[in-house]
Amino acid sequence: MSQLNGESFNIEENNIEKLVQLFPEVQTDGKIDFDKLKQILGDYVDDSEERYRFVWNGKGEALRLSQTPSMGTLRPAKEESKNWDETENLYIEGDNLEVLKLLQKSYFNKIKMIYIDPPYNTGGDFVYKDNFKDNIQNYKKITGQVDSDGNATTTNREYSGRYHTDWLNMMYPRLRLARNLLKDDGVIFISIDDHEIHNLRKICDEIFGEDNFISEITRVAKTTSFRGNFFAPSKDYILCYAKNVSCLPNFVDTNVDRSQFPKVEDSGARKGEFYRDDIAFYLSTLETRPNQRYFIECPDGSKVLPPGETFPPEKPIDGDGVWRWHYDTFVEKKDSIVFKKTNRSPLIDENGEQAKWNIYTKSYLKDKIAKGNIPRDYFEGFLNRNGTEALKKLNIPFDFAKPVQLIKYLMQITLVEKNDIILDFFSGSSTTAHAVMELNAEDCGSRKFIMVQLPELTEEKSNAYKAGYENISELGKERIRRAGEKVKAELKEKYDSASEEEQKKMKHPDELDIGFKVFKLDSSNIKEWNPGKYENVQQAIEDALTPYIPGRTEEDVVYEMMLKMGLDLTYPVEEIDVNGRTIYSIGYGFLMICLADKVDIVVAEKMIEIKKENALDEFRTIFRDEGFKSDTDKTNVKETLRSVGLAAEAFITL
Repeated sequence: MSQLNGESFNIEENNIEKLVQLFPEVQTDGKIDFDKLKQILGDYVDDSEERYRFVWNGKGEALRLSQTPSMGTLRPAKEESKNWDETENLYIEGDNLEVLKLLQKSYFNKIKMIYIDPPYNTGGDFVYKDNFKDNIQNYKKITGQVDSDGNATTTNREYSGRYHTDWLNMMYPRLRLARNLLKDDGVIFISIDDHEIHNLRKICDEIFGEDNFISEITRVAKTTSFRGNFFAPSKDYILCYAKNVSCLPNFVDTNVDRSQFPKVEDSGARKGEFYRDDIAFYLSTLETRPNQRYFIECPDGSKVLPPGETFPPEKPIDGDGVWRWHYDTFVEKKDSIVFKKTNRSPLIDENGEQAKWNIYTKSYLKDKIAKGNIPRDYFEGFLNRNGTEALKKLNIPFDFAKPVQLIKYLMQITLVEKNDIILDFFSGSSTTAHAVMELNAEDCGSRKFIMVQLPELTEEKSNAYKAGYENISELGKERIRRAGEKVKAELKEKYDSASEEEQKKMKHPDELDIGFKVFKLDSSNIKEWNPGKYENVQQAIEDALTPYIPGRTEEDVVYEMMLKMGLDLTYPVEEIDVNGRTIYSIGYGFLMICLADKVDIVVAEKMIEIKKENALDEFRTIFRDEGFKSDTDKTNVKETLRSVGLAAEAFITL
């Protein structure tokens, strides 16, 4: 039997376990002997005081902050969610530092792509204060509104001595936690401007490793900008790092201009595909491509060569033309060769005169998309105004949103698979969620998103506040609702007008996941996990009998247990009644929770029935320690479950 302690995944303990696995001899009496570790590492340890390193005031505390387990939890908010029972998407409200800690166990090594657009350090007010440890009981203070004395929160003005320090202390622990969530072939993209790009590169080099740096992308943000002193700012940057570059496939740009393929194949194996006619030759030197100059026989029996002054082809001269392919490749491509009779052919016939034919090759859109190109590190066409226009179409008032097409493009070039998870923990207006839904509609994908956003209050003078959005989270959730319906409606229109064969290759509109489950960061639901002093003995007795925080539900506790056990928050949760006592079956019986009173053998027998129905090899159970009818019933329940394979550590009590 085991008992949960209420902590989130302990990263520090996990790192120590890994270290001991590599070097078991460095552990003495349960502690790490660092002198012995240095000896084992030998020449790899640099004892020099003068070495390159990036430090700032508070870095050590920021590191410790990232390693401190969270005692908080995420509470479900069904009334603010959409399609709760079907969706696999998440929207989480709360400070992203604590949320990232809580996600460590459930989503460790599961995220394919992270995109974040964190606050740019422009000297404005800072709402991420990180001045709490275990939970968010001082929530309204932390969200950047007032301090404990009711005064306005501190600002991060440019003249402050902590101008860069405050921003680095905010970003450093979050990026360390984010790295843990990435898959081995995962990537992170971070939008940033000139103020902190240099510092961000340094902390990312440290967290992800210099070898895992992929690119510092320049994005054209504006084409008309007249502000600034010496230059009008018109760009920002996107930093890209891999979790492990050796596991990362090459990026591919499949963003092809479809209008360049205007023709449709009317017969053959490629009937219905879009293509264009490309000229079959180009100019080169025969010294480098002599085997690409040969005669091709035309439909009337005449033979032609690419243009050039040389005849016969064995005598190479600079400037002669060559075919696009070697002869063997030409033979393979015969079905895609197009002969056109013309009086203006650039080709040469076998007599060295102007030919009466021109030759083209069909280039198919499908092949171009499949092959793709290496993407450039200079992005054009993803302007800020595109993001603004997308929100205007949804009637959502928000400034500085990134373009949906930008996030879609990042997912496409990094080959995000159709079932991958995309995380954005500075989600703002939820552009990333919008992009995921659009891409799923386009390529039949089932990607999932996790949005995390602090419910930062909107300014009373802002259009968002005037439109009824008191905080950014409310605006972000509404954007997902409206964008999802828009994407679904557009897909339905396209689907209904498509042929039966085309529909087979499309996602049915009803299968498109445009929902999301809302969770909110809060203190733990379990009194024991929220340590505090009792005012009197009577309160202590009442707490022993009712272990939950007042106002919390069994469902709140169930989702907290899922987090602590490392289960996906989108797993199905089924409620099964057993004589007035509820069994919560999570993940089709993988975890079964019964928090009722007077638990006896009947509950255990129902759990066994659920196990058999789902053909489970292993399962876990959670009960309240004081929830059994008697100690005898507790023993009987435990032994009955063990008789069908329940491991001793899988019988858990609160």
